[in-house]
Amino acid sequence: MFREFKEFAVRGNVVDMAVGIIIGAAFGTIVRSLVADIIMPPVGLLLGNVDFTNMFALLRQGATAGPYASLADAQTAGAVTINYGVFINTIISFVIIAFSVFLIIRYLNRLKRKEEAPPEEPTTRECPYCFSAIPLKATRCAFCTSELQAG
Repeated sequence: MFREFKEFAVRGNVVDMAVGIIIGAAFGTIVRSLVADIIMPPVGLLLGNVDFTNMFALLRQGATAGPYASLADAQTAGAVTINYGVFINTIISFVIIAFSVFLIIRYLNRLKRKEEAPPEEPTTRECPYCFSAIPLKATRCAFCTSELQAG
């Protein structure tokens, strides 16, 4: 059983999948930073100085009473919150990652289509008498000298 597992684990697909997961996790971190540090600040400015990371709904006060200036303050105080601003950032991150994966798959599909060139037109046909390959326009077989109809 150990040998079978080793063959499975070392097989190319498993290694490729592991590399994909590692790169995907790193890509997710980059996109998370892109959303939180580059995209959301200008969007917040356009919407009237809104900081999405500090958008939350207070369900219950913490050890120290609010109002809380930020989500970090509320969490430090032990307040129970619904963090819908963080959720909005996560949705935007997901959309960017999904669109990026779509673009990569689209590019790979285009490369695959280019590799799959249409089949070439045949230049020979088979002699019905001796089954040798002869040119399409031949009227007589070069191997058995049988008369043929032009193809």
